[in-house]
Parts: sequence; structure tokens; C-alpha cells
Amino acid sequence: MLYIRFNCIYIQYIQQGAIMRIEVTIAKTSPLPAGAIDALAGELSRRISHHFPENLGNVTVRYATANNLSVIGASKEDKERISEILQETWESADDWFINE
Repeated sequence: MLYIRFNCIYIQYIQQGAIMRIEVTIAKTSPLPAGAIDALAGELSRRISHHFPENLGNVTVRYATANNLSVIGASKEDKERISEILQETWESADDWFINE
């Protein structure tokens, strides 16, 4: 019963124009090549918008103390799918990241 109530609240939240926010943090102890943060943010945004077209431009990638994925305003299933998309994006970096 609690799940149904939560799901109804979530649907109402989305219908009222809630925006899903996605933040990826990368540990400062593992620096990336120049331009990689912006490239990752762009590629991740592109891939996520393919699955979640209402979420254009709501992806942030930045350095922090630890690696983390934070998804606000999404269902558990959506969070899991976004985590999978992040993993796929990270593993395919050789295909989309051009280090000049």
C-alpha cells in the first residue's frame, strides 16, 4: 500500500513539472585528461536525453572527494537505468572522447 501511495505521489510530482537532476562526481584523486569532464557531461546528456527526452540539459559532471552518481526526481527504475547509461558511457569513452 505504501508503494502505491509513493508511486502516486511520484506521478503527481512529475506531472506538475518536476525535473530530474543528475549529478556525477569524479574523485579528485583520479584526474581526467583536459576536456574530459565537459565531454563526459555532453555525451552523458545526449545518451540520457535519448531515453528521457524531458530531461534535456539536467546533467552535471564535476570533481569532488569521491565518485558518486546522484539522481533526484526519478523512480528507482529510472535511477537504475541512468546508472547503466553512465556505465556504458564510461566504458565506451574511447569511441566518443577525442583528446587533442
